[in-house]
Amino acid sequence: MRNNDLEIFKLLKQKIVLQMQKSFPGINPDISAWKGQDIIDFQEELLAKVNANISEKWFYSHFKSQNISLPRIDMLNLLSKYAGFANWDDFRFKQSNHPGKVQPVIKNPNRFFIIVPALMILILAFLFVFFKVFNTREYTFNFFDADTKMPVTNSIIEVSVILDGESPVSHLCRPDGSFQIKTDKSNIRFVVKSPYYQTDTIFRKLDKFNRNETVKLRSDNYALMLLYFSTMNVKDWQKRRNQLDAMISDSAMIYQVYASDEIGLELYNKWEFINKLTLPASSLQGIEILDTKYQGDQISLIRFRQKEVTK
Repeated sequence: MRNNDLEIFKLLKQKIVLQMQKSFPGINPDISAWKGQDIIDFQEELLAKVNANISEKWFYSHFKSQNISLPRIDMLNLLSKYAGFANWDDFRFKQSNHPGKVQPVIKNPNRFFIIVPALMILILAFLFVFFKVFNTREYTFNFFDADTKMPVTNSIIEVSVILDGESPVSHLCRPDGSFQIKTDKSNIRFVVKSPYYQTDTIFRKLDKFNRNETVKLRSDNYALMLLYFSTMNVKDWQKRRNQLDAMISDSAMIYQVYASDEIGLELYNKWEFINKLTLPASSLQGIEILDTKYQGDQISLIRFRQKEVTK
């Protein structure tokens, strides 16, 4: 027996522990402390992987006894094979020639590879939420008439915010002609629709230090003319009818939307609608244009609501 064989056998026991920890992560890293179920698990491992049988007495004699004796060569070969080597001579040669490559026993290595990634994921999730909350700001958009430079107030202004990969989110502006939105994005894109203004798509880069934005809306002249014709006392009826005839397409779809407490709508053709605007009726105060669409230079769709005089 070589003088250092017992020291190499101690290294083999460390290798056996590492091999057992692959199947039983919670097993004690000190092989001399194994007992009961640990020994049974080791017996079953040897039987399954190298077809070797050891008794509990043999285990106590060679792994737990203070008077360590080297096992027979056949058992050393089987134990070395279980640890991942060809035989005892292969293990002894590699340990004698490459002592620096002997791996120390690591307590519960699997726990390390579970806890550390879990902590990293938790930290990254916390940082993501922190920066998202920190970067979220409330921005206010105020709408002005491009011609008069006055705020667009007391008018229906619908804003549809366009989000990447999502359906647009719609907002109705407040009576003062503004709407507010909270976001952590660096830019925003939305579509603005208003009965008497042209539909427009707005793209803005957001400034965290200036969170009040101004948006200019261009007038929809035809819609304003319809409003004018419905509210003004114009004496030249025929001239007004000719102007409406030129503005509205012969095939235009014209809908009257009933008041909020009624359900349904009424369909008009072009001349029925022109008659409604040009033939005086003492009970009618005028109409409120809700939506207009165009085909070329003519109106192809009108949605309106009738205002009635309250007595």
